[in-house]
Amino acid sequence: MGGAQAFMPTFLINFHKVEDASDYTAYVSRLREVPRAFGQLMDQVKRSAGQGIRPPRFAHEGVIEQGGKVIAGAPFTAGADSALWADAQAKAGKIDAARADVLKGEARAALVEAVQPAFADVIAWFKADLPKAAVNPSGVGSTHPDGAAYYAQRLRASTTTDLTPDQVHQIGLDEVKRIRGEMEVLKDKVGFKGDLQAFFKFVDTDRRFKYPNTDAGRQAYIDDATKAIATIKQQLPKYFGILPKADLVVKRVEPFREVDGAAQHYYPSTPDGSRPGVYYAHLSDMEAMPKPTLEVIAYHEGLPGHHMQIAIAQELQGVPEFRKQAGFTAYAEGWGLYSEWLAREMPGTYTDPYSEYGRLTTEMWRAIRLVVDTGLHAKGWTQQQAVDYFSNNSSIPLEAIQAEVRRYITWPGQATAYKIGMIRIQQLRARAEKQLGADFDIRGFHDAVLGGGAMPLHLLERRIDQWMNREASRKQIPISSNSYQ
Repeated sequence: MGGAQAFMPTFLINFHKVEDASDYTAYVSRLREVPRAFGQLMDQVKRSAGQGIRPPRFAHEGVIEQGGKVIAGAPFTAGADSALWADAQAKAGKIDAARADVLKGEARAALVEAVQPAFADVIAWFKADLPKAAVNPSGVGSTHPDGAAYYAQRLRASTTTDLTPDQVHQIGLDEVKRIRGEMEVLKDKVGFKGDLQAFFKFVDTDRRFKYPNTDAGRQAYIDDATKAIATIKQQLPKYFGILPKADLVVKRVEPFREVDGAAQHYYPSTPDGSRPGVYYAHLSDMEAMPKPTLEVIAYHEGLPGHHMQIAIAQELQGVPEFRKQAGFTAYAEGWGLYSEWLAREMPGTYTDPYSEYGRLTTEMWRAIRLVVDTGLHAKGWTQQQAVDYFSNNSSIPLEAIQAEVRRYITWPGQATAYKIGMIRIQQLRARAEKQLGADFDIRGFHDAVLGGGAMPLHLLERRIDQWMNREASRKQIPISSNSYQ
């Protein structure tokens, strides 16, 4: 997930623009440098493996599979053009034909002489190391030489708080209990007869909640996600004073990195707004893309979620450059999850009760993460224990659950940031609403949250306090102190 074997071709195909011959020359230069870049990364991989620190077997297999797909097809092997070669030829379209032929020849040579050997070396190492990788992994607490301290540090980095693994675990248990209660209420509202587990199975298996596993079904998903985002666009001025310049588009993940049931994700726009943000969807298995969660994921990854936050940050004026590009998971993902909840207030969203149920399933998903991530990395849970807990508290398809748990194993602490960040933003809003009363301005609050770029949660709290104090001073409202640490 996010490995260079997938990111490198994704970047070259989607984000390295070629407008003229000099751009194409730069593109070829990048291709030629792939062995150096991969070699530096593999030096780190080998040093870690020498200390007994390595990803589990499924991650090794993922690198091998993804890397193999990149160098399958012309000019690497017989058959249809590979994605990289097809892109290299397409990129020459704006260049004079004679010059383009020369440049395409240079690109082809770079692919064969530099890119293919670099990928082959990576694949060969991971194949050789495969027998040493854990088949049934737990978390870093049991597989890393200094696992407990490493995981505690990863939690601090991801949540930007001093919460301990035990505290995060308990917050998760409490949130799972609360959300289950809300699910029970919704189950009764739609008239389902049976317990919550039966309701989970009903939503997971009933064909009315599935798109066809065909190209038409995949296009329908993209169309419906685009429509949901368009609904939000109409509502944004009522909730935000600052709006992004860059547009947002919905795309299917490229075949060489597409994984059945893998999580949707966002790729940022450019600071000048010339390239839109992209909401990417894994659509290879439509069974793992239920209709009830379409809206909520679009709101999280697109608007008013990641695109809103990241595009605004990049477009800020009068702040240091690092604040436009900084990333703090609790802030960014906390905003994404808060956006799912915020969208309920906007007309035209979650009109179907099953879409509201979809929202609850994704909030439950993030609450489960608090329990499962800490369970794996601090309490010795196995991969199967994590899958079982997830399954018992969610209607998310099993394929998606398995992909999620694998993500948590290979990315310690990151998954906890979503719910911790959301809770903090909700707390800050509730406090501002209480203190400012009828003078609370939702647009002003959201502009205060997004208008300074990404930041740790304690700095976000300070920023909101400053905004609230200015608002109170202007309107002569007394303010009491508070802290959420």
